[in-house]
Amino acid sequence: MTLDDADAAALHALLTALDPPLTVVTVEAGGERSGCLVGFLCQCSIDPPRLLVCLSKRNHTYRVARGADGLAVQLLGEDQLDVAELFGGRTGDEVDKFTATDWRPGDGGTPVLADARGWAAGRILDRFDAGDHEAFLVEVTAAGGRPEGALLHLRHAVDIEPGHDA
Repeated sequence: MTLDDADAAALHALLTALDPPLTVVTVEAGGERSGCLVGFLCQCSIDPPRLLVCLSKRNHTYRVARGADGLAVQLLGEDQLDVAELFGGRTGDEVDKFTATDWRPGDGGTPVLADARGWAAGRILDRFDAGDHEAFLVEVTAAGGRPEGALLHLRHAVDIEPGHDA
């Protein structure tokens, strides 16, 4: 079903007003690392702690994540637009983003960004179709950092030209 122009404009205004914090999602599978900027993330369970992360089916990180056992999400500070530009404006099809940033291997080799304000990593429990994105249900097994100070939100990153179309 396609929305008419008025409904599409109303939906765009609603979603823009939400202004979610942006995260960098990182994965590792078969020795290949990847990461991308994500705005579609939410907590979906308290006990056990679980996250729902949606990745565009067009990007490199999605293709690597299909073979991964786990993934990590990292919050960025408002002052980390350069990291957002790297992970949101470049594609892993063309560049190894991890050579341009500090990171360490987390559980199962999943990359964790050294300068993230906060992070959580876990085991992928399930994957399911969510339209032009695929949803990954993740049970959190480790977390760290202190998300203090102003976080990077969608409104801060509107000028980043995506590495891939959504």
